[in-house]
Amino acid sequence: MLLTLACGSLFFPGLFALCTWGLRRARPAWTDSDCVMITTRHWLAREYVWFLIPYMIYDSYAMYLCEWYRTGDQSRRQSLTTFQSFLSKNRLMITHHAVILFVLVPVAQKLRGDLGDFFVGCIFTAELSTPFVSLGRVLIQLKQQHTLLYKVNGILTLTTFLCCRILLFPFMYWSYGQQQGLSLLQVPFNIPFYCNVANGFLIAPQIYWFSLLCKKATRLFDAPPARKDG
Repeated sequence: MLLTLACGSLFFPGLFALCTWGLRRARPAWTDSDCVMITTRHWLAREYVWFLIPYMIYDSYAMYLCEWYRTGDQSRRQSLTTFQSFLSKNRLMITHHAVILFVLVPVAQKLRGDLGDFFVGCIFTAELSTPFVSLGRVLIQLKQQHTLLYKVNGILTLTTFLCCRILLFPFMYWSYGQQQGLSLLQVPFNIPFYCNVANGFLIAPQIYWFSLLCKKATRLFDAPPARKDG
């Protein structure tokens, strides 16, 4: 699953770059704007969205299953208590998954019409950070926090998370501004209000999760010398 997400995250920007390069070679008379406009309209930007539905359902169930085993008591009478505890501990993540399933998927599949393939493809690149986040959890499970691999993976996690989940949004605004002849600061005032609201809801949890990752990284690299020597 991690490999699939990583491949999906790299596939769309790679396909975009390859198609743009190919069009420039095949149609030298076309401007860069022409090549980019043609390249961003690809059927996979729509059909790949269907992959989100089974993944989000699986991920929610897998998180619940981890919580169920973590409680230690796997009797039927404890199932409701475990489920309530799971919802309480993972409210933000469950909300994130629900919004993707019931809002993002319908918008990406039907409501946007033929518009926004470039922006949908950009959103897919957010998952590039997922393999590193998951690897970090695996290394913690194996008690490998002291290893160089864990620290290197932590740096990659912070870098990909910052670039692909936070800086991605101003990049999309900037890209739209370049197409429309607007500055980055002018873009929010020249697009529909609901677009700004939707982006705000999408980036807010990413900033919160990134702050948690930074705090965790600070604790790791600011460990007392005696503890490191031990």
